[in-house]
Amino acid sequence: MSFDRLAPHYHWLETVGFGSILQKARIRWIEAVPLPKRVLTVGEGTGHFLGQFLRVHHDAMVDCVDASRRMLELARLHISGPVNRVRLFEEDLLSWTPPESYDLLVTNFVLDCFPQNELKLIVAKLAGAATPGAYWLLSDFCIPKTSFARTHAKIWVAALYWFFRTTTGIRAKRLVDPGPELQANGFICLKRSEWRLGLVKSELWHKPGQ
Repeated sequence: MSFDRLAPHYHWLETVGFGSILQKARIRWIEAVPLPKRVLTVGEGTGHFLGQFLRVHHDAMVDCVDASRRMLELARLHISGPVNRVRLFEEDLLSWTPPESYDLLVTNFVLDCFPQNELKLIVAKLAGAATPGAYWLLSDFCIPKTSFARTHAKIWVAALYWFFRTTTGIRAKRLVDPGPELQANGFICLKRSEWRLGLVKSELWHKPGQ
């Protein structure tokens, strides 16, 4: 799986397909998080979330993990303030081990790239790096339950999986809801917003402190 070839085109393709909706989903809850100190963002992509997050949370230290070197190069352009606020890791998420503990985890449109068996391992790994009382920002695609919205979402999701399997070689063939895995690792969903008839969602999760 590699997003290197797609990286230079990702932002305009996203804009053509979804306008500003995916960015709205990424940043929906960043002001609801109480002053994070150490943050892990996984599959950061082009850095549009990172840039906005750094402007809101001036004192946070951020680790960004992405398997694509070209995506990380784009993300670097969005770093504001002292450069030592952000560390970039070019790593395969399945084999990478988080070097710190984090009070905020961020997974924006990345968990849908993995089949269920890998998703379970990844969520457990990230949850293991969460401090007591940590928050988790999750944005992703979703299949609603109501009939028309469900049909609309299935068509879009099928097209997206075909495109990304063809261009990047992602291993997932269907959309798996990561919510049950977050719950199994001690997180509770506090807030949720939806766009495009429920196709796109943004959630704020919390791990109660011990």
